[in-house]
Amino acid sequence: MALFVLISHLAGALTSVHAVMAVRTAQGAIAWAVSLNTFPYVAVPAYWILGRSKFHGYVTARRRELDQVQPVANQFATNLQQRHLIALPDRDRPLLVERLAKLPFTLGNDAELLVNGDATFKSIFEGITRATNYALVQFYIIRDDGVGRELKARLLERARAGVRCFLLYDEVGARLPAAYVRELTAGGVPVLPFNSTRGKANRFQLNFRNHRKVVVVDGREAWVGGLNMGDEYKGLDPKVGFWRDTHMRVAGPVVQCVQVAFMEDWHWASGKLLDGLNWDPRPASSGASRAMLCLPSGPADPLETCTLFFLNAINQARKRLWIASPYFVPDEQFISALQLAALRGVDVRILVPDQADNPLVQLSAWSYLEDVEKTGIKVFRYTKGFMHHKVMLVDDEYCTIGTANFDNRSFRLNFEVTMAVADADFAGRVAAMLENDFAQSRPMRGDELDRSSFWHRFAVRLARLSAPIQ
Repeated sequence: MALFVLISHLAGALTSVHAVMAVRTAQGAIAWAVSLNTFPYVAVPAYWILGRSKFHGYVTARRRELDQVQPVANQFATNLQQRHLIALPDRDRPLLVERLAKLPFTLGNDAELLVNGDATFKSIFEGITRATNYALVQFYIIRDDGVGRELKARLLERARAGVRCFLLYDEVGARLPAAYVRELTAGGVPVLPFNSTRGKANRFQLNFRNHRKVVVVDGREAWVGGLNMGDEYKGLDPKVGFWRDTHMRVAGPVVQCVQVAFMEDWHWASGKLLDGLNWDPRPASSGASRAMLCLPSGPADPLETCTLFFLNAINQARKRLWIASPYFVPDEQFISALQLAALRGVDVRILVPDQADNPLVQLSAWSYLEDVEKTGIKVFRYTKGFMHHKVMLVDDEYCTIGTANFDNRSFRLNFEVTMAVADADFAGRVAAMLENDFAQSRPMRGDELDRSSFWHRFAVRLARLSAPIQ
């Protein structure tokens, strides 16, 4: 027993050195170092499963792939220039968000706002049925239920018609039954888990989830947003009830930017390069000309892409900043940025669920209330059902819809994708959607926490300590 204790504390001490050197934030490094030396029996295995913040190997694989497709990428960029599909082509340098995305804002796009499950699944399934060349499908969660089986049926039907279909899922989020995978594979649809434990350095970790939800059809249409493939996203789970979510369908050159993210993930999962994809950018047939950008982000990025993207958007706000997120667990730099926006006179509103599916997240949201209320930031709790969409509106002409939550996991640990739209008409539709959400919400006030029991207030404070790993 004494030997076990000695070895455990030695392992804790050595692992804490690794944590100090490797964990990205000072708060996270301190938390891990203390727990590893205090409770090594639990903290050491937890650290190697959940504690790391860098994803090894993906960068190398990504660079190798990009080297192989560089001629295609160069031609794609040339075509964008020649067809005048790059927004503001006379600029001296790329915008900050373009440098983060390594892709430009493109013109000639159209976007359709898809509110809730019925509209989203109808659009996606009809889009897959329109595929004549290929369909690329990726979701964090795929259930073997009514919605999941409809997806399977659509893909198998297209495969029988000679359309190449590819399905990618996160192995922790989806947990697909073997029979589901076998049926698709037998029908000619390759199915792969993202395989985040691939590589010796990643063998034991569960931190790096692929949280993206992407469908691409023929390089001409794409779908991105908050919904996974499952009955609960249509509000059919009696335990959850009404499910509030948002997706979007896009057409135009930005689709091929979304395609890049899927191609990179498929290459990581399979070790093979997807060929025969459409890289010929064309304006959307609708004739709309919205400036749009696709921002893939993840723990393999050299910079904290998602963090910098949202910080920049907050700092750009001059009139209003409305954020809807089911998991609102920001760190101090985001709290400061939101406070500064409010002090500039920006109408800052945060929308969170009234009933969260994660008790820690729900408690943590209370802990930030005092900080944001000081500068007039308003927090609303959506009461009609469970709110799951990830939407941000900046002023009157800029908005984002994607998969990233407002928490450390999305900012630093998950693979995410965010669509940015610079268009007053589309932003107006997003504003109207959010106004309807606020009308079905109640204000969240600090005095509610003050009136609660000591143990509830204590739990709120404890929950905030765990924010870096929520």
